[in-house]
Amino acid sequence: MTDIKTWEVEDDQFWESSGRRIATRNLWISIPSLLCGFAVWLYWGIISVQMLNLGFPIPKAELFTLTAIAGLTGATLRIPSSFFIRIAGGRNTIFFTTALLMIPALGTGFALQNIDTPLWVFQLLAFLSGIGGGNFASSMSNISFFYPKRQQGLALGLNAGLGNAGVTTMQILVPLVMTFGIFGGEPMILENTSGTLIGKIPAGSETWIHNAGFVWLLLLIPLALAGWFGMNNIRTDAVSPNIGSPVGAFSKISGMLLVGFLTAAAGLYIILPQPMGLGAPDWTKWPIIAGILLCTVLLLKMIPGEIKPNLQRQFKIFSNKHTWIMSVIYTMTFGSFIGFSAGFALAIKVVFGYQHVMVDGVMTHDLANPDGPSALMYAWMGPFIGALIRPVGGWIADKVGGALVTGIVAVVMVASSLALAYYLKAAYNSATPQDYFLPFLLLFLVLFAASGIGNGSTFRTIAMIFDKEQAGPALGWTSAVAAYGAFVIPQVFGEQIKAATPEMALYGFALFYVGCLVLNWWFYLGPKAEFKNP
Repeated sequence: MTDIKTWEVEDDQFWESSGRRIATRNLWISIPSLLCGFAVWLYWGIISVQMLNLGFPIPKAELFTLTAIAGLTGATLRIPSSFFIRIAGGRNTIFFTTALLMIPALGTGFALQNIDTPLWVFQLLAFLSGIGGGNFASSMSNISFFYPKRQQGLALGLNAGLGNAGVTTMQILVPLVMTFGIFGGEPMILENTSGTLIGKIPAGSETWIHNAGFVWLLLLIPLALAGWFGMNNIRTDAVSPNIGSPVGAFSKISGMLLVGFLTAAAGLYIILPQPMGLGAPDWTKWPIIAGILLCTVLLLKMIPGEIKPNLQRQFKIFSNKHTWIMSVIYTMTFGSFIGFSAGFALAIKVVFGYQHVMVDGVMTHDLANPDGPSALMYAWMGPFIGALIRPVGGWIADKVGGALVTGIVAVVMVASSLALAYYLKAAYNSATPQDYFLPFLLLFLVLFAASGIGNGSTFRTIAMIFDKEQAGPALGWTSAVAAYGAFVIPQVFGEQIKAATPEMALYGFALFYVGCLVLNWWFYLGPKAEFKNP
């Protein structure tokens, strides 16, 4: 039976007799579906590196726009996605949003077959890849309803952590499948050394870069079927009381996604450089993001019909101050994880793949470094650690309290960022930047690990301070705000690399982490805390 009319997971007898089995089945279909969402959302970080290696006629700075476009769109789509479950049901939502990922995956495969494909086509595909980013909010909201509060940290940590492993899976799988013609088509020839997990691939080798898109169809098709035949809609008043027919549910999801696409497109048009956009100054990204958030919420409230009263009930989270506090704190953890994941590979390539030398009294950064590390060999490590350690963070938080774990994480992230800034500055001013790669890599791995543990602990905190009805939308909303890290961090890195001061990005991140440390202590650990170490 796909629709469940009775769901009392806080009742131990119900949980042991049938609830656990149903929840487990939904969780283990949700996880790989979310994994593919993250992979399709963020594969532009790896694809853009390989486009550089193949000599695609697109400047480095413009390649950064692909990860940024996907990042901003995915974050924006999380806003409507936060409210899908009550309106459309969990089974309907996961099936439909997983199936939608086939569109950008297929399009990317075709576009990468031609080195002369114009930039705007890749930007459009990156825009559509944002669907994968939006899926996190609906997936987390859905799973939160299946588990009792005492198991929220671990369950949500597993869904998010193993789902986020899509970043690592993508960073390992994409370089590997590009080495042979699994889907046919003509190969391209590497102009620069590339790499995979198992070693470097020399210039002159054949590469099937289009496989980076096509390979996800092998997973998305069976996962969509698994979602349709194996997942459930919880039709209780607190979860999804009036979802209607599946076709009606798909229509409601499509309309709400369209709102997110429209506001994301408007924001990108203002931000992107000419001729693709207006080329607004760099500082405008902050008010533009705030404007996107506000406009998306306001437009969703204007949708007529049965969606409107449903959303109004869920929008009660916005009158709760803890929604805004946790949005900031969650940005420290998940925002850092997803932002660093999006820009890590390209940062390695730009900082360590080139020699930084003085030519006629001017520092240049365009001479290829033959001894530089392969970005594709190392980029997977950080997201792998950050994703896999996330359930551990949730488990520890269930034992000792989420806010305590989050506070320790904040201290580690401040210290790691400051140390990383030192080595990043040294590398970007050296003719042999590879000398600084090991401490750079190790410190980034510490940052990823800390952000992963903090992700798990914040899930626990949100589950404890919100009631059952608000916890799902609150999880979705905070994840939407935090997901803008996938846009902001690559943008900030790109700006600072262009200004030859990449270390300034890390100083800024460290300052933000200090602010989060103070917020977490004041509201959840200090003597005036309304919720003590939730």
